[in-house]
Amino acid sequence: MTANIFVSAFAPFPSLSLAVPSLTPVSSILPLLEERYPLLPVDSLRLSTHSGAALVDDAPVSTLLNDSDFLTLRLTPRLLGGKGGFGSQLRAAGGRMSSQKTSNNDSCRDLSGRRLSTIKEAKKLAEYLEAEPERAAAKAEAQKAKLEALERKLGIEPRKGSSSGTSTPGQSEPTPVAGKKHRFEDTEYLEQSKELVDGVKNAVSAALLKKKKKAKLAHDTAATDKTAKASAAATVPTSTTSNVEAVGA
Repeated sequence: MTANIFVSAFAPFPSLSLAVPSLTPVSSILPLLEERYPLLPVDSLRLSTHSGAALVDDAPVSTLLNDSDFLTLRLTPRLLGGKGGFGSQLRAAGGRMSSQKTSNNDSCRDLSGRRLSTIKEAKKLAEYLEAEPERAAAKAEAQKAKLEALERKLGIEPRKGSSSGTSTPGQSEPTPVAGKKHRFEDTEYLEQSKELVDGVKNAVSAALLKKKKKAKLAHDTAATDKTAKASAAATVPTSTTSNVEAVGA
């Protein structure tokens, strides 16, 4: 009985076909292919079923046949195996990727449907409102200390009952003075400022006047030189005529 074998090869080789006796062992198929197609690198190839199952070399071809005498095989190149370690490389890469993941979950929602970012903002707002009296007291204390320092600098007597420390529970609250107007009078500073402004004005005026005088002086000098040259030119012919008249006499 003859078996028709169709061998599905890989690029650039075409599909191959053979007709062999059914008792031919599987190990003899590759040499037959090499005789018929010399360009095939048989030493680096292997045969398998169409589904990829490995073949037994000593088994005859008839064991692979079903009801028909037609058999389909696959011809694939052999691949060199490595030492492994690809799984550990994948795990290491996964660890690096997980370490780079962000821990920001603000866009997530809780069981009630509220976003976590909204809940965090509500908590921050509640803490801010809770600490508002402390901030207002600290601000008032700073303004009070600043006002007392200014009064001491101006020589104003501090009022009774005012102190830089915090008030005790039994004492009455001090009268707020931050909203009152205080006139700042420093005659020495005002006089120095006025003198500086007047000095700058006088210096600018003197510089402008000096520039004007210098320009006027240059103009007068040029006009004098021009007049002198014209007088000299008119005097020379007159003197020459007088000398000629004297010689003729």
